[in-house]
Amino acid sequence: MTKILLQGGNVLDPAHGSLLLRHDVLIENDRIIDVSSTPIDAPDARRIDVSGKTVMPGLIDCHVHVLASLANLGANALQPGSLTSIRALPIVEAMLNRGFTTVRDAGGADWGLAQAIAIGLVPGPRIFPSGKALSQTGGHGDFRPRSDVLEPCSCAFRAGAIARVADGVDAVRLAAREEIQKGATQIKIMASGGVASPTDPIGNTQYSEDEIRAIVAEAEAAQTYVMAHAYTGRAISRAVRCGVRTIEHGNLVDADAARIMHEHGAFVVPTLVTYDSLARDGARLGLPADSVAKIESVRQAGRDSLKIYAEHGVQMGFGSDLLGEMHQDQSQEFVIRAEILGNLEAIRSATSIAAAILQREGELGTVRAGARADLIVVNGNPLDDIHLLAGQGEHLSLVMQGGYLHRSSI
Repeated sequence: MTKILLQGGNVLDPAHGSLLLRHDVLIENDRIIDVSSTPIDAPDARRIDVSGKTVMPGLIDCHVHVLASLANLGANALQPGSLTSIRALPIVEAMLNRGFTTVRDAGGADWGLAQAIAIGLVPGPRIFPSGKALSQTGGHGDFRPRSDVLEPCSCAFRAGAIARVADGVDAVRLAAREEIQKGATQIKIMASGGVASPTDPIGNTQYSEDEIRAIVAEAEAAQTYVMAHAYTGRAISRAVRCGVRTIEHGNLVDADAARIMHEHGAFVVPTLVTYDSLARDGARLGLPADSVAKIESVRQAGRDSLKIYAEHGVQMGFGSDLLGEMHQDQSQEFVIRAEILGNLEAIRSATSIAAAILQREGELGTVRAGARADLIVVNGNPLDDIHLLAGQGEHLSLVMQGGYLHRSSI
């Protein structure tokens, strides 16, 4: 039995927006067992003095692609599976060093990688994998060039492919069932065009409503949900009406679509930092010219969308959606959001709201008795300075995941 006592820190409660001054936090094995304003007597615990620092929940990124070691997703899919997996190892370790103790992978990562981290073989955030995202032929998950007439499955059989192609109600039912059988904790679909794919304009809607409803029914049967890549108000509205629970990106939302999301209790996961990174580095890192040309059509709109979601009461989770070398920009998403929504809302997006998206309220994204001992200790108060959560974790003096001290400089 392992006990750790964090003494005298200021505990950040994101859900209530409060900072609890000079509190002790007692951890036993992988759980928090006490949070107290009076000193905790635990003579058998390892004591760590965190006075003057902020103790807060481990961060949660709800939209990553940990197997995307190359910016060109078509090229990424052509790598041997073993190379793809090995290249993911420094990516996930760097995420954990930045304080992200949990991530939801939006296409690519599988049960095996999630297990490797869960049993301690490799360091990284806890992964909620989607397996392969589901895409229609010619959709956002179909990375074949226009001249390629190979069978659709040829673009998705390797580990580096983020998606698989399936068309028709029966085929998408089978695809959803297969991804769940292989360990997906939620199903990802492509419901509109996208930036990284070669042949689908962003304004396109993808999958018929019958196909989307069939996928949603399969997810619900397995006690989980569907997340959908969607940019425009039209794509967002039809996906949510068909039962999709979380919208990914959502840059081109309009007021009607935001209202529909609020009425259905749907979440959105904006991914703003990726467009800045792609605009800066995409071409240099191999993003195809057709994809580079799409970036500006959604970049500023993404920032504008945050105000629309906020005005209509749509809860926003944290997402980064970075590829290749651009993974290092993950925490810059906090700075972008804070400029528009304020520091607290930026923090909530990666803690309490993200936990609700993962259906893990009370277990993740909070510092309270009974919760997972996923904690970071920040050198300062991120409510005052959001930049303390940016960078590569240099402002974090401790990162704990499931009660295990990944790193500590205290």
